[in-house]
Amino acid sequence: MDFSVDAAVEVLTRTPGTLKSMLSGLPSPWTSTNEGPDTWSPQDVLGHLIHGEETDWIPRAQIILTKGESQAFEPFDRFAQARRFAGWSLERLLDRFGELRGEGVATLRRWRLTPEQLALRGRHPELGQVTLSQLLASWIVHDLGHIAQISRVMAKQYTAAVGPWKAYLPVLTR
Repeated sequence: MDFSVDAAVEVLTRTPGTLKSMLSGLPSPWTSTNEGPDTWSPQDVLGHLIHGEETDWIPRAQIILTKGESQAFEPFDRFAQARRFAGWSLERLLDRFGELRGEGVATLRRWRLTPEQLALRGRHPELGQVTLSQLLASWIVHDLGHIAQISRVMAKQYTAAVGPWKAYLPVLTR
């Protein structure tokens, strides 16, 4: 599938509602448990997504649109959520993510990007040269990857409880 802003918006607008439906109102063991050392709980993932909304997707797109490759992106702190959102409730995280995502999608729509703009290049500090369309496509895949991660982390809470059915539940073994 080729990248399309319209198709991207279809996913980007659904992520906050998907996460709210999955997580809102659940008891803490479902949302605060992770897979072990150096892994993230669903609540940690929400903080990470918020940090990305604030410092990654739209800010980097703006750099590409205004400065191209002349200004490299700031490195992204993939673990900033541990400090930044310590003490935030799950509901507060869900609400904040929804607000920020709404603003980001509104900005994306307002830009009315042309194929020429989508081909503009920026400079990632680790990956080197990237295009605007690659950045925006990564935003969608990033969302979907973290939705899958949250599902996996939650499923693993019942690894022992499923008994022999574990053999038929690859979400528990991958």
